[in-house]
Formats: sequence, C-alpha cells, structure tokens
Amino acid sequence: MKKYDIAVLIPCHNEECAIAKVIEDFRAALPDARIYVGNNASTDKTAEIAKSKSVALITETRKGKGFMLRKMFSDIEAEIYVMVDGDATYDAKAAPVLIEHLIDNSYDYVNAARVTSQDSAYRSGHRFGNFMFSKMIEVFFGKNFTDILSGYKVFNRRFVKSFPCLSDNFEIETELAIYALSEKLPIGEVKTNYVSRPEGSHSKLSTYKDGIKILSLIFYLIKTEKPMLFFTTLSLISALIAIILTIPLFITFFETGLVPKMPTAILVMGIYTISFVLFITGIILDSFSNAQKELRRINYLNLAPLVKK
Repeated sequence: MKKYDIAVLIPCHNEECAIAKVIEDFRAALPDARIYVGNNASTDKTAEIAKSKSVALITETRKGKGFMLRKMFSDIEAEIYVMVDGDATYDAKAAPVLIEHLIDNSYDYVNAARVTSQDSAYRSGHRFGNFMFSKMIEVFFGKNFTDILSGYKVFNRRFVKSFPCLSDNFEIETELAIYALSEKLPIGEVKTNYVSRPEGSHSKLSTYKDGIKILSLIFYLIKTEKPMLFFTTLSLISALIAIILTIPLFITFFETGLVPKMPTAILVMGIYTISFVLFITGIILDSFSNAQKELRRINYLNLAPLVKK
C-alpha cells in the first residue's frame, strides 16, 4: 500500500484493560499511521496508558461516544481515518484491507461487518437489534450495510469533514450510516473477524436504553431527511381513521336522514383537518429538506477527494 496520511481514532471510556492491546495491534498493522486515543471522561488509567504508549491523547469531558467522535473529527487532520472501538474485539489486521477497499473503489466510507463464531462476543440481544435497525434503515434509506452498529469503520477526509455529527452517544454509528445513505455517497462493506472482549472489559452499550435511543434517532432522521414520506404516512393514517369513523355516520344518515352522533361528526372533521395539515406540513418541510441537502452537497463537493497514489 502506498503511503497515505492515516489517523487511527480510538474513542475510549474506561477501556484500561484493552487499550494497550488495541494500540499495539494497530501500530503493527498500520506502522505509518498516527494513533489517537480519545479520553472520554474516563475514570481509569486509559489516559496514562495512552501516554506511556506515546500516542496522541484527545480529551473530551462530556461523556458519550458521539461527543468524543465529534471532537476527534473536528480536531484531527488526515487523508484516511480508521475508527475503532478500544475494547480489543476488532481485527487490526483487517485495517489495510479496509483501507485498500476504500482507495481502490473510490469510496468515502467502508464499514467493517462483524463475523464471529463466539456467542459471547456478540450478544443475542445486540445481534437482533442490529438486524432490526439495519432492516429499518434499508426500507427507508436503501441497502448497503448489514452491520450498522459496528464500531470499526474507515473514512476519507471528505466524509469526516462534511459529516454533521448530531449524536451524543452510541447512536453515532446509526447516524453515520443514514448520513451516507441519505447523501447517496459511495460506500462499501467488508466482513471482518470479531472476538470476545478481554477479561475485565464490559460493554457500555445497553440493549434497551441505547436501543431506544437508536430507534428514536432513526425516526428523527426519517422525519428530517424524508419529511414528505413521514408526514404523508401520518396524514394517510389520520385520514383512514376518519374514514372508519365516518362510515357509521353515513349509514345512519342514509337510513334516518339524521346525524345523531354529533360529537363523533365533530371529531371526524377535526381528524380530517389534522390529516390535511400533516400533508401540507410534509410538502413544506420537504422543500426545506431538499434545500439543506443541496447545501450539504455543496459543502461536500468543496472538500477535495482522496487522490489515489
């Protein structure tokens, strides 16, 4: 592989038992890369270990992976960025393969899809949630990723510097995937080996709490990126409810010439009004969304692409 300016970003929160191994593994796999450890409000010896390994330390006092990556993306300059969790579960030897895949195909973003035979490495709750979220994103934004929650990814500078980064915590991986799909950026995926955490290391990801945050983010981004679809769907649901409530009123009216359930009739008119307002809201917000996408596209194009060496 020809020489590129590569930065390895390791956002950490209390990964003392694994961070030394991650640094050593990536230093061996990418000897010319600059390694940055993110000290994300860690209360263990993560910072001391990073300094003892002579790698750069980026400090973020606000706890949350999204906060940490926002700072790293903003402050670090490179041609290629390798993002990897500091829990020693990802295969550092796959990094050159991921980078070559990015370069050879002129991708902006390559995702490392986890493959493991160890049940303890990938909990069933996380596996199921990952599958469901991936399918939801596929329905609304298109299919390109099979493992959106992977913490191992490679980007070029154009992607990193144009990514808005709105998330605060673990939902950042979902935002990365949706941003790439929504902007129709060139992206790829490579299967990589995934192993169990070292003894003493525990996942910070909560199956239910963080799952709800990820689901909320998906719905928020559907509303933001596809407002016409979002509000038209709500409009149609409201209209359907109104029609169902209207049918008995019409039957009674045709049979008796009276409308005895006046509160129901008023409710129906209110629901029809809400349905119409939702539809108009979708049209208006769709115009704003398209304008924002145009601005993001201009910002993206103003950044120089990665030049193949």
